[in-house]
Amino acid sequence: MSGAPDTMPVSTMSGTPQVLLAHHLKQLKLPTVLREYDKVARECAHDGTDHPRYLLRLIELELIDRERRTIERRIRAARFPAVKSFDTFEFTAIPSLNKMLVLELARCEYVLRRENIIALGNSGTGKTHVALALGLAACQKGFTVTFTTAAALVSQLLEARDERRLLKMQRELAAVKLLIIDELGYVPLSPTGAELLFEVFSQRYERGSTIVTSNLPFEDWTQVLGSERLTGALLDRLTHHVSILTMNGDSYRLKQSAGRRRSAARAEQNQATEIISPETGEITTA
Repeated sequence: MSGAPDTMPVSTMSGTPQVLLAHHLKQLKLPTVLREYDKVARECAHDGTDHPRYLLRLIELELIDRERRTIERRIRAARFPAVKSFDTFEFTAIPSLNKMLVLELARCEYVLRRENIIALGNSGTGKTHVALALGLAACQKGFTVTFTTAAALVSQLLEARDERRLLKMQRELAAVKLLIIDELGYVPLSPTGAELLFEVFSQRYERGSTIVTSNLPFEDWTQVLGSERLTGALLDRLTHHVSILTMNGDSYRLKQSAGRRRSAARAEQNQATEIISPETGEITTA
C-alpha cells in the first residue's frame, strides 16, 4: 500500500533555502511576496503575529501590488497624452459645468450601462482634462480605455483601409469598453473619413461607451462631417443614451496662464534686494 512520502522533496532539502524560495516565487509570479516576505516576517515576529496572519499580510500585499500594476498597464494601453485627474481640475473656473454630474460619471456606472458622454464648449475650457480624468477613473475601475483625437482616428482608419487591415482595427475599437474621441470639430473631415468615423460610432452603438469632446454645437457638426444625412444618423446613435456636459465660458487655459503670470509678477515685486554692509558684513534687505 502506497502513501505520501515521509520525507520532503529533494529540491527543498538541498541548496540555500533563500535561493530556492526566490526561484519558486519567481516561477509562481509572486514578486511582491519575494520582495516583502523577509521584512514582514520580522515585523510579525516582533508583533507576535501567528503564521496564518503572516501569510494573509503577504498575500494582501501581493494583491494590492498586482492591481496597481494592472491599472498602470491599462493607463499605458489607453495612450493618454497626459494623465490627469479631477483633483487638479478647477470646477469654479467653468460655472456652466455640472460638477455633481461629472463626479457621478467618475464612478463609471455609465460604462456598465454602455452610455455615452459629450462635452461641448469653446476652446480652452477643460474638455480634454475632463475626458482624461474620466478615462483615468475608468482604468482604475477595471475598464479598457482608448484615447484619440478625431483627426488622428480618421487618419488611422484611412491608413488601415489602404493596408487592408480596416476590419481588424474596427474590431479592436468596437471591443474597447470606453473610447474617448477628443477634438471633434477642429478639423473638417473628408467624405470617406467621415463615413469611416460614422462606422466606428455605429459599431459601438449600445455595445460600448464613447466620450466625445467638441468645440462646436450639434447644429454645426455638419461643417465637420460634410453631410446632413450622416450627421443626423451619427447624432441619433451617439445621443440615444448620453450625458451632455456644457463647458462654455472663458478659456480655462488662458485663466491658468494669466494666473501664473500674475503670481510671477507679484513674486518679482515682493523679492527684496539684498545689501551687504561693507562695515559689518551683515545682510539687509531694501
